Amino acid sequence: MRKVLMEFPRSLPRQVPLPNATSLRLPLGLTPTGLALGAIMVLAALLRFANLEAIGQANTYYTAAVASMLQSWPNFFFVAAEPGGSVSVDKPPLGLWLQTLSAFFLGVNGFAVVLPQLLAGLAAVLLLFHLVQRSFGPLAGLLAALALAVTPVAIAVERNNTPDALLILALLLAAWAFLKASESGKLRWLLLGTFAVGIGFNIKMLQAFLPLPAFYALYLFTAAQPWRKKLRNLLLATALLIPVALAWAVVVDLTPAHQRPYVGGSTNNSALDLIIGYNGIQRLIGGGPGTPGDPPQGDGPPMDGSNRPAPPAGQPDGGRPPLGPDGGSAGPGGPAGGGMFNLGAAGPLRLFQSGLAAQASWLLPVGLLMIVVLGAAGGWRNPQSARHRALILWGGWLLTCVVFFSVASFFHEYYLAMLGAPLAALVGIGLAYLWELRASHPQRAALLLLVAASLTLGFQIYAVGMYNTLGWWIALPLALTMLGTALLLFSLRRTGVWLPRVAFALVICGLLVVPTVWSGLTTAYADTGSPLPQAYNGNTNRPDGAPGPRPGGAGPARNDQQLVDYLQARTQDTKYLLVVPSSQVGARYVLATGRPVLYAGGFNGSDSVIDGDDLAALVAQGDVRYVLWDMSGRERNGDSSIRSYLQSACAVVSDAGLAVAQDGRGGTTLHRCGP
Repeated sequence: MRKVLMEFPRSLPRQVPLPNATSLRLPLGLTPTGLALGAIMVLAALLRFANLEAIGQANTYYTAAVASMLQSWPNFFFVAAEPGGSVSVDKPPLGLWLQTLSAFFLGVNGFAVVLPQLLAGLAAVLLLFHLVQRSFGPLAGLLAALALAVTPVAIAVERNNTPDALLILALLLAAWAFLKASESGKLRWLLLGTFAVGIGFNIKMLQAFLPLPAFYALYLFTAAQPWRKKLRNLLLATALLIPVALAWAVVVDLTPAHQRPYVGGSTNNSALDLIIGYNGIQRLIGGGPGTPGDPPQGDGPPMDGSNRPAPPAGQPDGGRPPLGPDGGSAGPGGPAGGGMFNLGAAGPLRLFQSGLAAQASWLLPVGLLMIVVLGAAGGWRNPQSARHRALILWGGWLLTCVVFFSVASFFHEYYLAMLGAPLAALVGIGLAYLWELRASHPQRAALLLLVAASLTLGFQIYAVGMYNTLGWWIALPLALTMLGTALLLFSLRRTGVWLPRVAFALVICGLLVVPTVWSGLTTAYADTGSPLPQAYNGNTNRPDGAPGPRPGGAGPARNDQQLVDYLQARTQDTKYLLVVPSSQVGARYVLATGRPVLYAGGFNGSDSVIDGDDLAALVAQGDVRYVLWDMSGRERNGDSSIRSYLQSACAVVSDAGLAVAQDGRGGTTLHRCGP
């Protein structure tokens, strides 16, 4: 193998055309490339748009926030998590702004809030095709587009209202601008690239910076300019990136606390704290109070008054009490701590373990091998070549993500969508290179293709077995690969051109069968409407045990409609319909009624949005009458003051069917407070 790598041709062809593409004559001006790309886009659309009824209201935490943002401009700008405007979601605004715009025209429903992500996913496939084919030809572009179209975790996040699909599109636009900057040396393209990264930051914060080292290295090492000028231009680009990225956060922090919602997920009501801590350092090292998977915390001291706005006596204009944060933890975006999520042990093989293998690793062996192959295919005497740019851009992006997700203390499975675009690009470029290498060095090309196929298909079969999904269908990729291998070896003794073409095509198709099937299973069965979307994991049952996808729904389930009717009839004179421990309990009531529901513990109960004194003040002011609370003493934020207040000052509602609503791990009891 070492000898094969050392004897590679010293240059990579700039473009690899489709075989005999120019000899085909099609009507209406169609081209083979256009037809192939159209077929890929149809496949991508089917995988993303089919079975959309299964997503229900999607991630109800974000969907309820969209319903809230439609009710007022302050709610819209500050991304309020509930219509009362007391607390924001734990993410920057741009993704939710686009979802709100969609819901403005289509109404608040699951389709409206996932539509921006669906369109972003399709646009990403087209954009990746363009980025690859402009330097490496249509064959490489088509293979890259197809690989991205059938990436299961990409389909999962695009069928959900988590904003990762929008972030990936922004980063691909940034990659396009950085490529233009490296080719032309012009500052304006560099500024456009950092501006696009800044836009991505306002979709998913620091996650947008994962490919930034590769972007900067691309310009620094391949632009044909003096080093001093390149360093100066990068400093200027960074000077633009920082204010673009932090613009919304700075406006939030400069707004007086009593005039805006509390910053969800922060520890001190600061958007910058949210960036650095909750969505920053904790993403790498884990920890933080109340992270999912931790045992319930015991009673703790009340939240310090300096970290929370004054009680409702100082209520701002517009009737929004200056209350605490709605953060999130697991679910839409909080720290995972450790034990709750099946992320596997940190280390170089983490992405190949059962918890993560199904997300984006199906083609990872061939992608990583192509980095080695392309890197060994010639010297580094021409750092401005397309090959070197591809290695730095796509290889740097992929390796940065692989290293991060291999060592990070917590993340959610769907974060691996960040691997999809660079991995697909490397697969397309690498396989197209092997096809071109076949013409001059058929034995080397055949050997490398067979090594890539053996490693990748072997891992795919192993991973399918981990999810107990082995069946008759696995014979298809095996048959394609084995037949292609036989034809490939046989073609080495022949001089014709069609036999090696068919052989290469069969092997490549064999590599793509498993991710394509897994993408279809993700569309059919994965709970992509949940707070934590992920690719199919081998489970064909809904959470309620019934086979097939989970049902949709516009609001509360079980006997909750009776509770909604009960509360609606008795709270027309109060601001809040209800106070609940978290958005996991309350978001469905927001969607059912459109009324404010106070999430006292943020997304999953780990935040200290209000304490017992704040609740007493809200009751005294007439803003709150009913509280639905878990009285078992499992407050995730360690503050038992609300439970103590309910026990001492409020009465349990004894109406039949309303006293206890089973929710999650235990029962929540409805209390009436005040007159």
